Parts: sequence; structure tokens; C-alpha cells
Amino acid sequence: MQSVQTYIADNKDRFLEELLGLLRLPSISADPNYREEVRQTAEQVAAYLEKAGADGVEVIATPGHPIVYAEKILDPALPTVLVYGHYDVQPPDPLDLWESGPFDPVIKSTPLHPDGAIFARGSCDDKGQVFMHIKAFEAMQASGSLACNIKFMIEGEEEVGSDHLGDFCAANREKLACDVILISDTSIIANDTPSLTTGLRGLSYMEVEVTGPNRDLHSGVYGGAVANPINILCKMIASLQDEHKRITIPGFYDDVEELSNAEREALNKAPFNADEYKKALDIRAVYGEEGYTTLERVSIRPTLDVNGIWGGYTGEGAKTVLPSKASAKISMRLVPNQQSDKITALFTEHFKAIAPAGVKVKVMAHHGGEPAVTPIDTPEYMAAHKAMEKTFGKAPIPKREGGSIPIVALFEEVLGVKSVLMGFGLDSDAIHSPNEHYGVFNFYKGIETIPYFYSYYAELKR
Repeated sequence: MQSVQTYIADNKDRFLEELLGLLRLPSISADPNYREEVRQTAEQVAAYLEKAGADGVEVIATPGHPIVYAEKILDPALPTVLVYGHYDVQPPDPLDLWESGPFDPVIKSTPLHPDGAIFARGSCDDKGQVFMHIKAFEAMQASGSLACNIKFMIEGEEEVGSDHLGDFCAANREKLACDVILISDTSIIANDTPSLTTGLRGLSYMEVEVTGPNRDLHSGVYGGAVANPINILCKMIASLQDEHKRITIPGFYDDVEELSNAEREALNKAPFNADEYKKALDIRAVYGEEGYTTLERVSIRPTLDVNGIWGGYTGEGAKTVLPSKASAKISMRLVPNQQSDKITALFTEHFKAIAPAGVKVKVMAHHGGEPAVTPIDTPEYMAAHKAMEKTFGKAPIPKREGGSIPIVALFEEVLGVKSVLMGFGLDSDAIHSPNEHYGVFNFYKGIETIPYFYSYYAELKR
């Protein structure tokens, strides 16, 4: 390990500059206007893998955005690790809230990142974390210390639901065969408190449209006589939760996993300061389902949130219009035993049922994914635990996260292998928000830690 760590130390400035170059590419998978930039990013990722010493590097076309594949097979007798990540990013909107250009990365210090943080879209989610693996592989390859076979599958559609990844995995089972999948698309509790993610929530993402009259109307002439779709939509959405912040969709909680008191007590032992949490978000109080702590609300309980809502006139000045349509995007985070298809069907049936007679309702499902829980008694988990303990100087805490990585459940179903979720971001890194950033400390710590995972995993699998 000394030689690989020396290589990392000698090349860390170059690693950072190369990452900044990758972050300048606007690989926005949700916007078809950026299709060419997404393809260019895939090719750049492939070039870095080839330069690092990978074999069989491919940019593989899909009906959507391409998948980058590469490998280094040392010996079929050695364990094989498949590294999964994504090079696509969320749209940067709203642009006016960015303190610097979303694709013009800058490094500046913050209270949580005194050594500097990289401000750019994708810095943490997930280009910065994917790049840690490429640079760790380069260091292991250059120093002759790679202890396992390694495969890379870096996709370009994670932020839009990974619609084509399932078919790709099913069609390439032999190509992707491995012993474990290693993913860095999650976070740690704090830079002085490492953690390993052991659970993720699932997702059902919907769009709804409420239509009233066949055209926009004068609100003075027709107001009070014709149903206003915005008013109706707001009432319908408000009715989806009761006064205890529980979701009112019939059957929604039927399959929810209920943790024991002992399990809940263990979960709440993770460090959490409510005052610091509120201060960081500039809120006066936390909010959520009654009877559960903040840590429980964001990890083991399902949720329903409006992600966007629009209709009518939103331009400058006034326009007294009664709109024809109103729309919203709604996401539901799911917990173990809930199934996204079932929740999507329950939502669709209920939302249509609660619509008053004066409007028409359309419900569209965008994408979904299943919740996942990973075991903590396997060689791969123990290898990640030992690797983090080695570089952080303290044992990582197992924790569940509120986000979704649908591919984790899909990997287990299609490839028959478990994943290890060894991320290095912080929850405060503003992923999906303006001013997304990733600590320089975290970027380097990931590169330093990943080679230990391979070393320990090879030992534990003997």
C-alpha cells in the first residue's frame, strides 16, 4: 500500500485538475439539447479509463445515453469488483442562485470544508466520486498493487431513471459477472465521522395535470363560476397528507417495514445535532411524520413531496387569468417491502378518485426504483469497513440514507450480487441544488481509501 499511496500523493494536483476539466462538460441527461455534451463526457470518461490502464474500453450506445465499460482482468481466480457510477448530472436550474457558473468549477473554503470545496454541478453527484475510482485504479495499476479484477460500468442516465440500464445488464450478464458491486454515490456523516450506507429508499416519480376550461379565462368574468385548476390541484395535493403528516393514499403503508424499538434506537445513535441541522438550512423547526425522529424520517419512513408545480401566468407584472391547466411533479420515497409499481398504481387510482367533477385529471408515471438494504456481515462490507477505518482512523458507522439508487436492487435481481455503498460526500454538499460542491478533502480521502478496499477484499475472499 505504501507505493500506491506515494503515487497518489505525487499526482494529487493533476488528479484535481483533471476532475475540474470533466466538470466543465455539461452532461445534463434530462435535456435533449445537451445530448452531444453527454456523449462527449462519456468519451472523456473512457479516455481517462484507457489512460489509467484499463483494457477493453468501450463507449456503448443505448437507446438513450451511452454506457462506458472497461476492465482489467488479472486472474480469473481473483475476486472481481464491478465499479458502478454515473457521469450525467442534474439540470443546474435555477441558475440565478448559483454563486459561480455550474459548469465553471471553482474551489473555495467553507465552514465544513476548510481545505476547500469544488463548486460545480456533478462535483459530488457523481462525477467527483466516479473519478475517485478511476484515479485509485490508476494508482493501483501504476504501482502494481491491484489485488482484484476490476470492471467499470459508468452510465449516463442515472439522473433520469436509468431507463436502459436494466436491459443492458440483462443482455450482458457474462460481461458484467462479478463478486460485488462497488458504488460511491452516497455520503458520510461528517469528515471526522465516517459511515457506510446500508440502506436506500425506493422511488415512485409522478406527474399530474389538472384541466378545467378549454382555454385560459378572464378571472373577473368567469372567476367563481368555473373551477380553477390551480386551486383544485393545490387542494388535491394538500389532501395527500393528514394533520399527522401521514400519507392518505389507501394501502400506501400496507407493506412498510416497521423496525423494532431496538433497531430504531441503534439508528438514532448516529451523531445528529438538531440545532446545527436547522441552522445549516435556515429553518426554525423540523417537520415530518409524527412519532419519528429526524433521522428516522429521512431513512426508514416513506414520504411524498411535490418537486415542482406550475400553471397560469408566472411572468412579470399582473395578468388576471383563470388558467386552463395546472401541473405538478410528485415523488414518493419508499422503504423496504414497498414496491414502486404498486405505489404508482395506488397513487394513480387515488389521485383520479379525489378529483372534483369540474376538472379532468391526467396522471403520468416517470420512473421508479426499489428500496434496498445491504448486509453488514459479508466480506465486501467488512473490506469497506476496514478500509475506511484505516484511512479515517476510526470505525465507520452503518447508516441508512433517504435517497434512491434504483440500480442497487436491479443489480441484485439481474446479476445476483450485492452492492457496497462507500460514498464520501456530505449531506450538506447541495447535490441537485444550486451551488453543489464536493470537498477536496473528501475527493482525496476517497482515492486513498479505495485501494485499501481492494487489498482487504482480496484477503477476506481467500
